Amino acid sequence: MSSYKFVFDLDSTLTKKEILPEISRYIGAHESISRITEETMLGNLSFEESFSKRVDILKTIPINKVREIIKNIELNEELVKFILDNIDRCIIITGNLDVWISELMYSLKMKDKYYSSTASIDGGHVESIIKIIKKEDIVKNLKTPIIAVGDGSNDAKMIEYADIGIGFGGVRPIAPSVLQVCDYAFYEEEKLCQFLKRLL
Repeated sequence: MSSYKFVFDLDSTLTKKEILPEISRYIGAHESISRITEETMLGNLSFEESFSKRVDILKTIPINKVREIIKNIELNEELVKFILDNIDRCIIITGNLDVWISELMYSLKMKDKYYSSTASIDGGHVESIIKIIKKEDIVKNLKTPIIAVGDGSNDAKMIEYADIGIGFGGVRPIAPSVLQVCDYAFYEEEKLCQFLKRLL
């Protein structure tokens, strides 16, 4: 058995849709949120800048409603099964807000095994962002060999710092910045899972 820990992005890696655009449909802001998301994905906006813009738009939605929306987003079941089968060796690192995704993490049995951005709450709504996570900082501080899987430009440095970096384009195209630094790229969930199992 190897000593690798497996680190996964959340949006469009474990989920079959990007989370923030799905939330935005509730207030009819899907087009503007999707545009900002794609600009970020392509590396034209920094994740920190675009995430702040998107949260400003979406924080009018009650947190309970956001959690309900996230609960109904379909997951990549083979990757989820890999995580559940290897729960002690898997970590999720996401730029998404803790108050939005906490119930999803609990349902994935990952409530103590994830890192995310954090927010303050006021009256059942997001008040403000406390901290926007830098995924590469988490990877640097994990004292173990790392295999990292992601798709977006905000995953690029995490993937670069990992011992084995994997781009996954099963949901949407892999960001150019990820393709520049990853060791492997997969476009089918089944093939990615077969590869991950060989690294156990």
